[in-house]
Amino acid sequence: MKRSLAVIATAVLVTGCGGGGDGSAAPESSNAGAPAKVTLELWHLSTTEPMKTIMATWAKEFETRHPHVTIKATVLENEAYKAKLTTLTQSGKAPDVFATWGGGVLRQQIDAGLVKDITADVAPALDGFTKAALTAYQFDGKTYGLPIDIGMVGFWYNKKLFAKAGITRPPGTWTEFLDAVGKLKASGTTPIALAGKEKWPGHYYWAYLAMRIGGLPALQQAAVDKSFATPDFVAAGTQLKALVDLQPFQKGFLGAGYSTPDGQSASVSNGKAAMELMGQWAPAVQQSSGKGLGDDLGFFPFPAVEGGKGTVTEAFGGGGGLAVGADAPAEAVEFLRYVTQKDVHAKSVEAGGTLPVLKGEESAVKDPNLKIVADSLAAATGYQLYLDQAYPPAVGAEVNDSVAQLIAGTRTPQQVTEAITEVAKSE
Repeated sequence: MKRSLAVIATAVLVTGCGGGGDGSAAPESSNAGAPAKVTLELWHLSTTEPMKTIMATWAKEFETRHPHVTIKATVLENEAYKAKLTTLTQSGKAPDVFATWGGGVLRQQIDAGLVKDITADVAPALDGFTKAALTAYQFDGKTYGLPIDIGMVGFWYNKKLFAKAGITRPPGTWTEFLDAVGKLKASGTTPIALAGKEKWPGHYYWAYLAMRIGGLPALQQAAVDKSFATPDFVAAGTQLKALVDLQPFQKGFLGAGYSTPDGQSASVSNGKAAMELMGQWAPAVQQSSGKGLGDDLGFFPFPAVEGGKGTVTEAFGGGGGLAVGADAPAEAVEFLRYVTQKDVHAKSVEAGGTLPVLKGEESAVKDPNLKIVADSLAAATGYQLYLDQAYPPAVGAEVNDSVAQLIAGTRTPQQVTEAITEVAKSE
């Protein structure tokens, strides 16, 4: 589930939330007789509980309300999903309903004529969404998708292993964080689990460091100038290299997946590593991939960098939404309206599968760790979408690739910024 808020970056997080669609079905046919049978192709990313079951339940409920509709679901993990969707869209097609993080990737699909403009169809429901959750799916005053989830990336950590290492409180600065890594190693604990094989988890570190050092305006300006070869971005890579030089990750991390049995999530869940930098879905994935930490699981935001222009209250992350293919039948839009009806969507919030995207859903957050994330979002002074989604796809892919090479020790901080700039200027 990873990782959706603005085309490039959203500098201010607007809080407050709404009720999505009214959930009522549009008239299916003005003609006499039963409506024609329809099969909806639904592509989504909910491979773990509770959203795996919730998405299946939503599909069944919609089929019950619309007996002429059959929903055929394709469920894939992030990287497989990106690859398969890219292959399909390059052929000039899109699924009827498909998962999206919004931002630059969705914009490119819109420009290619692959996504339906649903503005008029969902207009009555739009006031029910939080502005922060909805913005990623709106361009030039038009709406091309609806949010299902929103959240932020931060450190999920094992309280027991921190205490064993003599760490009495979560680190608030980068210096304190590096010191904590040293203490964890000294106590015999692997400090951080990382899915090096999948690349996107590694880009979280570089992106957050760029935010903390340069502030959100630096990421916004880079999008305008198409240049990342600035001192702030180089400094972000330098600080990441300082972390890598401490050898904080688990053995074999460069070949590790995220949710695989021996991957990043399981390493934390089974107590083999003390923390991971991950989004709000982390507790659910940990529970499904390992033993789970229960009350020993804690959360803290990415630390501030001393002397940096950014602040610890600026959040990085995204969410997830659903868009509709340009050639999809009307029932596809109706499905989006149904799953974003407040009494339907709130069930996913109560189950800990999503965070509020609708006004008035805040009380449905029951999990204490997710409540911390929700409160952090509510207090956030700025918000940046994942860089591999905020920027055009080629730029985002280069961010992931270059940062992965930095972590592997095959590129320098300066080379990372030069490679990303070269791709950005070619777009």
